[in-house]
Amino acid sequence: MTARLTIKKLAFGYGERTVGAGVGFGVEAGEVLCLLGPNGGGRTTLFKTILGLLPPRAGRVLVDGDDLGGWGLRRRAMAFGYVPQACAGQFPFSVREMVLMGRTAHRSPFAAPSARTTRRLRRRSTGSASVPWRSTTGCASAAGEQQPALIARGLSQAPRVLVLNQPTASLLEQVRRLAREGGWAVVFSTHKPEQAFAIADCGALPQEGRLARLGTPDAVITTAMMREVYGTKVDVLPVGDTGLRVCVPRGVRCRA
Repeated sequence: MTARLTIKKLAFGYGERTVGAGVGFGVEAGEVLCLLGPNGGGRTTLFKTILGLLPPRAGRVLVDGDDLGGWGLRRRAMAFGYVPQACAGQFPFSVREMVLMGRTAHRSPFAAPSARTTRRLRRRSTGSASVPWRSTTGCASAAGEQQPALIARGLSQAPRVLVLNQPTASLLEQVRRLAREGGWAVVFSTHKPEQAFAIADCGALPQEGRLARLGTPDAVITTAMMREVYGTKVDVLPVGDTGLRVCVPRGVRCRA
């Protein structure tokens, strides 16, 4: 099942503080949108509002034109798959157990996943099936090792929209493939502009609680915009003939 995510004039924040307002964008099924910006720019608060963990202060979040305002947690969990940057493990869950947690919204409170479901999720898991009994607390120190399990957990929810917070570089191609082959609308956040060049169809650059620029990565990630938002003079340079680009601090010499 595919979906379109639409954000309309969204205002978001926590406590008495409004972090952002008037934010709007859309992501079609099969597309990848990258939310750029330095740390502390409100990306995590925006994600929490989209996922329903924080109530919007104004505006709307829609999936296929349906406003999420009246949705319960179960319905949201079957529409959104969320992949955090890391998961601080307090209990020694195995990777297998973590992946199966993604099926919670699809089961009754006391039901256990069937053997068939377990086998299917193991086949579909993204690199974590080879270590099904490893404790997630044991690999928590390495985000590159833990995130495949978190992605597998998100996919096991059978979501229509996939939201990722700062995926590791090693998983970028996998994220792109998931969007193309799975038909998911994918939104991910990063403070590394080169990740947007690598896999995103669209880039969104927030500044002072609003979107300073929205468009293709080439249109959004420019020398002028990087200086304005990040406060750093950079050059946007091509990487050989790969079609990719990187942002290099002004004055740093590099070889393509």
